[in-house]
Amino acid sequence: MRFDELDQKLRVYETAFDFCVPPNIYLVARIDGRGFTKLTKQTHPFKRPFDESFRDIMVETVKHLMNCGFKVIYGFTQSDEISLLFDLNINAFSRKLRKYNSVLAGEASAKFSVLLGDIGAFDCRISQLPRKQDVVDYFRWRNEDAHRNALNAHCYWLLREKGQTAVQASKAIEGKSTAFKNELLFENGINFNDLPSWQKRGIGFYWTEVDKKGWNPLKEEEVIVRRNAIKVDYEIPMGEKYNHFIMDLLRQ
Repeated sequence: MRFDELDQKLRVYETAFDFCVPPNIYLVARIDGRGFTKLTKQTHPFKRPFDESFRDIMVETVKHLMNCGFKVIYGFTQSDEISLLFDLNINAFSRKLRKYNSVLAGEASAKFSVLLGDIGAFDCRISQLPRKQDVVDYFRWRNEDAHRNALNAHCYWLLREKGQTAVQASKAIEGKSTAFKNELLFENGINFNDLPSWQKRGIGFYWTEVDKKGWNPLKEEEVIVRRNAIKVDYEIPMGEKYNHFIMDLLRQ
C-alpha cells in the first residue's frame, strides 16, 4: 500500500473523535502537577508549608504558557495547579480539545522540568463555560480553594513541627471549623490574616501596557514605546472584589 493510501486510511483513527468547542463558549484550562506530593516532599524537599523557590518556578511556568501560542487573558496559580482563561474568540487548533490538553500539558511539563532541573509532569483538562458568570464562579472557586488549602497547610505543618505524625496531624484538623483552625494558629503565634496574600489567595497574571525604551533607526534616537507585558499580581483580591476583578477582565 502506498504512503498516500496509508495516510488516508490511518489518519482517520487519530481524528475520528476530535471534539471542537463551538464558538462563543469560554475555555478555561486547569493544568495540575502529577505526582507532586512525592516530588516536593521526598525528591525535592521544599520548605513547608510554602516555599518561595517553588512558587517562583510556578510563576515562570505560567508566564511561559501565556506566551506559547494561545491567547490567554488571565492566568492563576496556587500550589501545583495553574488555570488559564482564553480569549472568547480564540481559534487556535480549531478549538480541538485534544490539542489544548496535550499541548498545554506538554508545555507546562517542559518548562517546569527545565527550571527544576528534574522531571515534573502536568496533566490538563478544559472547562467549557457558556456565561461570563460561570467564568467568575470558576476563578472564585480556585481562589477560595487556595484559601482553604493555605489554612489547612499551616495548621498541619504546625502540628508536625510540634511532634505529631502525619496521621495525627491530619486527624487533628479533619472536619474542624475555620474558626478552630485560625485559633490553633493564633495560640501558637501565627496570625493567619498576616500571612502573605499569595499563600492565601493564589497569584494572578494578566496583560498590561508598560513603557519600554526603543530605538528609532530613521531618526537615530532612543524613543519610549508602549508594549504589552504580563503583570504578576501577588495581591489579588478575595470575595466580591475578586468577582468584580474577573468580570472587568472579561469586559475588556
